[in-house]
Amino acid sequence: QVQLVESGGGLVQAGGSLRLSCAASGRTFSRYCMGWFRQAPGKEREFVAAASWSAGNTYYADSVQGRFTISRDNAKNTVYLQMNSLKPEDTAVYYCAASRQIATMKRDEYGYWGQGTQVTVSS
Repeated sequence: QVQLVESGGGLVQAGGSLRLSCAASGRTFSRYCMGWFRQAPGKEREFVAAASWSAGNTYYADSVQGRFTISRDNAKNTVYLQMNSLKPEDTAVYYCAASRQIATMKRDEYGYWGQGTQVTVSS
């Protein structure tokens, strides 16, 4: 079992930055692929970024490539999402998720989810 708690969301102006954190419980954190997803009002939850077990491989949605960076600290059981050059279209609830796959971008392969944190980008 893995429990995930996100933090770091908030209101920011376009062009600004935020860093989201996700603290995970459990002793086998390093054996989970960690991902970030987001869901805007009226839209489906979409993939944002993922980091494989050792973070040796990272994956990004085209919409955030070059602006967002995912990282993980396995010693602290924490995964981060650094978001730079934020745009109003990045406004959404951001969810941290864990998958037993080594690496995946598929929402259905994530079995553990946090409660979400709101990110609002004003224009």
